[in-house]
Amino acid sequence: MTTWLAVQRFPPPQFTETGHKLPVMTEPAARALWLERLDVAVLVAALALATWLALRRRSRRELAALGLFSLLYFGFWRNGCICSIGAIQNVALALADPGYAIPMAAVVFALLPLAAALLFGRVFCSSVCPHGALQDVVLLKPVNVPSWLEHGLRLLPYIYLGLALVFAATGAGFIICQYDPFVPIFRLGGSAVMVGLGIGLLAIGMFVGRPYCRFLCPYGALLGLASSISKWRVRIAPQTCTQCRLCEQSCPFGAINKSSVDTPTPVHAIQADKRRLAALLVLLPVLVGLGFWLGGLAGTNFARQHRVVNLAERIHLEETGAVQGTTDASAAFRATGEPLEKLFANAQAIRHRFVWAGRLGGAWIALVIGLKLISLAIRRKRTDYEADQFRCVACARCFRYCPEELKRLGLPVPDPTPPTAP
Repeated sequence: MTTWLAVQRFPPPQFTETGHKLPVMTEPAARALWLERLDVAVLVAALALATWLALRRRSRRELAALGLFSLLYFGFWRNGCICSIGAIQNVALALADPGYAIPMAAVVFALLPLAAALLFGRVFCSSVCPHGALQDVVLLKPVNVPSWLEHGLRLLPYIYLGLALVFAATGAGFIICQYDPFVPIFRLGGSAVMVGLGIGLLAIGMFVGRPYCRFLCPYGALLGLASSISKWRVRIAPQTCTQCRLCEQSCPFGAINKSSVDTPTPVHAIQADKRRLAALLVLLPVLVGLGFWLGGLAGTNFARQHRVVNLAERIHLEETGAVQGTTDASAAFRATGEPLEKLFANAQAIRHRFVWAGRLGGAWIALVIGLKLISLAIRRKRTDYEADQFRCVACARCFRYCPEELKRLGLPVPDPTPPTAP
């Protein structure tokens, strides 16, 4: 992601005597400025159209057509780069490193879908993201994921998000781009491991709706948080819910919250929930503190993998006589004539950044787990079946089965038979 806008400033050297050939670039070549602007314009237009189709037209068929276009344009034609999922790493690095010049297109791709989610819900996921569109294409016969398993798996995107931002901010790498399972498919080539992972997820996606989006996508976690406070978002029943449950049966993502009016809670269960909630609230800061401490230890170990820190530690051992001889890396550094104090200072600064990144990452993971436990301890009263504000991807499938929606549109209401989500 960091090299997508790079240009070659100097001609490559010619190795006529040795016959050495330069390696083939694995990143996309730099694009002309007008093509970058075209990408941004297409993103803006697609988001605007998706918002209109999801909230006004409420049309699944037209959203599916837009999703197919996004798959072809942002996926196969643009080779999955630049994408909003990976662009958040550019933003994290720019915030942590003032010397990093972030491409303006990366800023737009990272922040514009978030701004849309703050206002209109996850319309980006509905039909603009090529990852979601690709998984929708292969979805054949969705099955329900057990609730206990889904609650556990839904923690992963938030953990992945924290780790990805930490790795990007410390300069350790863009792990979202490195381990994206669908980019090799978009580029029709890649490592065997990543191609296999992408194919495996698509195979699972034939029966589990959007497994990557629901259980791995770090950007989806951000969009879900933004969507939770959106004023305008997908709402199933325009007036009153008839409790027909057709929307729940039609959603392949388990994103419909059930009505609780028919399941009164016993008094003793309410008291037990209050005690459990109080205990978890007390435990939360302890859990975050533990994650902060463990994350610092992990950051120290991760720092040793950085080439500068590793080189500084090796040279320190050589200087103190703890080891004999030199390595290729330490000998090459000594040949430059750079002062050792500068190397040690750089290594210390990098080590400090890794430690703090580890602490923040550990605290974040602990906070996510703690908040999840707290959310499970809270019983919510709902009078209607409604789209979950975190998980709903505004795909409009439920509209096709809602009798109230069909009445609003003046369409005939079919007999209430269990639907099969497309």
